[in-house]
Amino acid sequence: MKNMLITAGLTAIAFAVVAKESVIMTVNGVDIPTSEFEYLYHKNSRQQAEPQPIADYVEMFKLYKMKVEDAKACGIDTTSSFREEMAQYRRELALPYVTDSAFLESLVNEACSRVGEDVEAYHIMVSKGVSRIQNIRNKQLLDSLRNLVVAGEDFGELAMKYSADKSAVNNKGYLGYIHAGKFPYDFETAVYSTPEGVVSGIVESPVGYHIVKSGSRRPARGKVKVSHIMKLVSRGASEEEIEKSKSEIDSIYQIVTSDPSRFVALAKELSDDKGSARTGGMLPAFGTGEMVPEFETVAYALRPGEISKPVRSVYGWHIIRKSEDLPLPTCSQIRPEVMRAISNPRDDRYWHIKEREDAKLMSKHGAKIDRRIVGELCDSISDLGLDKVKSIYSGSHLSDRVIAEIGNSKVTVAELMAYLDDNKRLLSTPDAVTREADSFLSSKLFSAEEDWLYENESDYRNLLNEYHDGSLLYEVSLEKVWNRAARDTVGLDNYFRDHYQDYKWEMPKAKGYLIQAVSDSVADSIRERLKDVSDEEVVPVVRKEFPNEAKIEKVLASEGINPMVDNLMFGAPAVVPTASKFKVYFFHSGRILDAPEVVDDVKSQVIADYQMKLETEWTEHLKRSYPVKINKKELKKVK
Repeated sequence: MKNMLITAGLTAIAFAVVAKESVIMTVNGVDIPTSEFEYLYHKNSRQQAEPQPIADYVEMFKLYKMKVEDAKACGIDTTSSFREEMAQYRRELALPYVTDSAFLESLVNEACSRVGEDVEAYHIMVSKGVSRIQNIRNKQLLDSLRNLVVAGEDFGELAMKYSADKSAVNNKGYLGYIHAGKFPYDFETAVYSTPEGVVSGIVESPVGYHIVKSGSRRPARGKVKVSHIMKLVSRGASEEEIEKSKSEIDSIYQIVTSDPSRFVALAKELSDDKGSARTGGMLPAFGTGEMVPEFETVAYALRPGEISKPVRSVYGWHIIRKSEDLPLPTCSQIRPEVMRAISNPRDDRYWHIKEREDAKLMSKHGAKIDRRIVGELCDSISDLGLDKVKSIYSGSHLSDRVIAEIGNSKVTVAELMAYLDDNKRLLSTPDAVTREADSFLSSKLFSAEEDWLYENESDYRNLLNEYHDGSLLYEVSLEKVWNRAARDTVGLDNYFRDHYQDYKWEMPKAKGYLIQAVSDSVADSIRERLKDVSDEEVVPVVRKEFPNEAKIEKVLASEGINPMVDNLMFGAPAVVPTASKFKVYFFHSGRILDAPEVVDDVKSQVIADYQMKLETEWTEHLKRSYPVKINKKELKKVK
């Protein structure tokens, strides 16, 4: 209903009249710009089979605007839910104006180009610290290690000694061939953009800081689907246990090679990988770098339908059967994945997009941000905690320091502190504190852009006004007419009694309670129980006291609707109930009515008519309460 109202062409508002714009009418002292009226009139006309005469539309528009004023008088536009809804819509409407479509397209094309190539990668990692100072020192250590590699030191030996990635003890920092989309974007970019044998600069990821060395490249191999049968070899297993597992896998292999059709049954029965055993050993499709190297190498080497000899991995022994080779995804398949990813703050590209947008808005609005003050505050919060910093800053001149000037507005430390306090659960690391501060400043830039768009972009202004007034119309109509009519039981009853003659039926209707029971004895018990029960209690009594032995429904039906009712009340032949469990049926408190007894007999019709009455009364009230002045000269200009 709400969307229908918004798109009906009758929704409009003026948050603020654009300077020097002509006014077509004034409603309750609020000027309506001619452009707003024209926008809605033409939109409404396009949705009609024939254009609506402008005189008719003016009357409809006046009434609409009066309802909007009444909504404001009721305070609907001041509620937190309404303000939040409008803020969200305002943001969504502004996004296309600030989105750098060319940059987004470049990210998609980049992902498309990378998916066709795998790159060998080595890395040394240091973890992130608990303070900004510690992170600076960690990055200095990593920079020193890079200088050692550049000077000729062995990358693998340094990785074994210094890397926080514990696997480096065994693999010397070697990650194998990595495939696009499987590592954090900035890390992946360093791997793909660094020439073979060269060491990158420091790269940040969610878990730490890295230097990366790229190796050789090869065409990407796509994904494979395989099944396997596994015999587990636990870490620290004895030679005897290893031999036992090897003997078991060899026995299974002999059976499978002699009769490949038994692979699924054997996987279900004998595989120690219980997760895949349930599906006959089938594993999810996987690509480069997603399985241990020994398993991956054999899986890719097999032809579809081929079964491998027993393969040893760090987990045990495997017999692998390939189902199929999956082709690389096309760019059209990659596009929606990339667009989903970059809308997530956990993706590096999300923040790169924000940085570009912020830089664009900074330039457009002549914004200046004092990064020194912001950095000092973030460092203090990281070191001392937000609550301690709040107590230090509270009531002091520090809170009044200006951290940003955006257009004609100034942003203070106090505003940033309030924002961080509202989001304190996110301030878990020094990076998180800085990121939240950046998000706050970004939101201020975006708000300035929203204001600029409202003043300068008519399409934006018209759509925003339309949604605003449409939402107010919906909410005030609920309050004044729709919900009121449904809830006003006394009013409905009085209206029904006053207009009883308007509610007639073309055919008589049976009214009462249709009860079905599992047996005659249960039916007799129900009849006896209901002798002293009021009509309001019949349904709950039967459902509570005979829960599995009977079912009941309140009936108001003319002949031909329900065969059991036809038999009991209109003399039709007996029928066999469709619910075979409930073989016996009878009518309680049954009677034939030529006209409705009470409002509930025709409630939907009465509600609709009562709504019309409330609408008429409301309209008269609006006309008395909200004066309208038409600028006839401006109205004549509307084509």
